Amino acid sequence: MLRLYSFLPSGNCYKARLLLAQLAIPYERIEVNILKGESRTPEFLSKNPNGRIPVLETENGQFLAESNAILFYLSQGTEFFPQEPFARAKVMEWLFFEQYSHEPYIATSRYWISILGKENAYREALQQKREPGYAALSVMEQHLTNHQFLVSDRYTIADISLFAYTHVAEEGGFNLASFPAIQAWLQRVQAQPRYISIRENR
Repeated sequence: MLRLYSFLPSGNCYKARLLLAQLAIPYERIEVNILKGESRTPEFLSKNPNGRIPVLETENGQFLAESNAILFYLSQGTEFFPQEPFARAKVMEWLFFEQYSHEPYIATSRYWISILGKENAYREALQQKREPGYAALSVMEQHLTNHQFLVSDRYTIADISLFAYTHVAEEGGFNLASFPAIQAWLQRVQAQPRYISIRENR
């Protein structure tokens, strides 16, 4: 059975949990409390020397880190990853966008405010993340104004990757009121079969 080393509030871990649920793949979830340093122990570092979650342990004992790499691995040969080469590349384009232009601003802000509870301590850094965070949301809004989903108007791991932190962006101080296309897209994602919320303990 697959094992997922995961921290429940983490959006990066949620990506893997959501895809596993929607693929109906059984797995064992092992909670790693990053707030208590559990991802920095020698045992965990032997699985991922970078000391970050999530980590997927395959059936044959191999370890795979980085949330979008895990999405890529799990989605091969499924409806969540297209077969046509250009569509596959567009999925990857959005995965790279998520990690470079979206996650560093929206996810980090949420972590400081809602998980660490240190909004005042990080106030200046949070201000610096506002403009690039809203710029990423604007890119999504423009695209989703004319598309049901991010790639080929079908639900893929690109949507899962960007949904994870976008749907909780307000927990990082980002107001989604002026992004109606994103809000409609969030509802479409939540309506997908076997959807689970980020707070579901599975």
